[in-house]
Amino acid sequence: MKNPNIVILGAGYGGIITAVKLQKSLGVNEANVTLVNKHSYHYQTTWLHENAAGTLHHDHTRIPIKDVINTSKINFVQDTVTEIKPSEKRVMLENGDLMYDYLVIGLGYEAATFGIPGLKEHAFTIGSINSARLIRQHIEYNFAKYNNEADKKQERLNIVVGGAGFTGIEFVGELANRVPQLCREYDIPREKVRIINVEAAPSALPGFDPELVEYAMNSLEGRGVEFKIGAMIKEVTENKLVFEKDEQREEIPTNTVVWAAGVRGNSLVEQAGFESNRGRTPVSDDLRPAGHDDVFIVGDCALLINEETERPYPPTAQIAIQMAEQTADNLTKLVKGDKHLEPFTPDLKGTVASLGHKDAIGVVFNDKKLFGWSASAMKKVIDNRYLLKLGGPGLVLKKGKLNFFQ
Repeated sequence: MKNPNIVILGAGYGGIITAVKLQKSLGVNEANVTLVNKHSYHYQTTWLHENAAGTLHHDHTRIPIKDVINTSKINFVQDTVTEIKPSEKRVMLENGDLMYDYLVIGLGYEAATFGIPGLKEHAFTIGSINSARLIRQHIEYNFAKYNNEADKKQERLNIVVGGAGFTGIEFVGELANRVPQLCREYDIPREKVRIINVEAAPSALPGFDPELVEYAMNSLEGRGVEFKIGAMIKEVTENKLVFEKDEQREEIPTNTVVWAAGVRGNSLVEQAGFESNRGRTPVSDDLRPAGHDDVFIVGDCALLINEETERPYPPTAQIAIQMAEQTADNLTKLVKGDKHLEPFTPDLKGTVASLGHKDAIGVVFNDKKLFGWSASAMKKVIDNRYLLKLGGPGLVLKKGKLNFFQ
């Protein structure tokens, strides 16, 4: 009897943890495990806002896959997935194809633009190492250009962030740290630079604890961030953003719009014929979509309902990691002939949002609220704990945030 082929698509949190755990639980004589990713590295998605602002170099965020994957146990294929064919148990890549007995889909998210005119063409998104690097370079270019033009354009110094969810708030927090440095470097008065956060909901950080939201907004406004709350973005052009608030249309001159207000699952999952809700596929409690016992979906592409709230679990790194661990356990059972799979039960340990240098907010350990330095230290503990899980103490020493006072 031949060894089953397990194919894992994507080396984000869900895919890489599935692979790391399988290489410990299955021997090479039990299954052929293949991990497919378009880059040679995994990256800390939760650090991309720092890369985009320029407060953390992108090389620190990248982790070479071969540093955490044992290639004598896991076959790593660097390629781009172009199509999934469940009826043929086949995955099409740019440079070939792969047959599978079991498939794990962890292809991550895409930006959801909600049909806003010009957003796709003129706004940046914080979705990858390359897109984060592009934002950083674009902002620095505009600062450098400002004093080299006879007609100094304010649009170069107006940075607009669409969305005041976690990504948007964390990004403006980093910008609030970075902008004073850029002003000194490029001889620009700080008061000329505007950081503007536009959010359609009636509050920043919708659904988060009001006391923590108030702390976050006060902290950021104290460092020069402007908030436009209850403001719906209507259009983005090359040199302006148009929004509507209280039935009044306003324009902000800018050539830097960073969209952080919406994500959807990877469109390849939808195109494969799986049931889909904005690119996220409903899965049962063992993380398999209906009618596909040979497919597991983890992370941003999976839609799992929280029975207590009757709402989907949010697509967070924390849940993706836990989904991956459960999937690896269940795949190990299937390979060893055990058909009784364990249901996935999220263990939500809390949420922490960075506000920049030594500042953060969070809710951890049964609704304990954290503010300021203690929340910032907790964020580093969470990040380091993930690195320990992924690659052991060596990876923590190499990539971890070990100075809790910075």
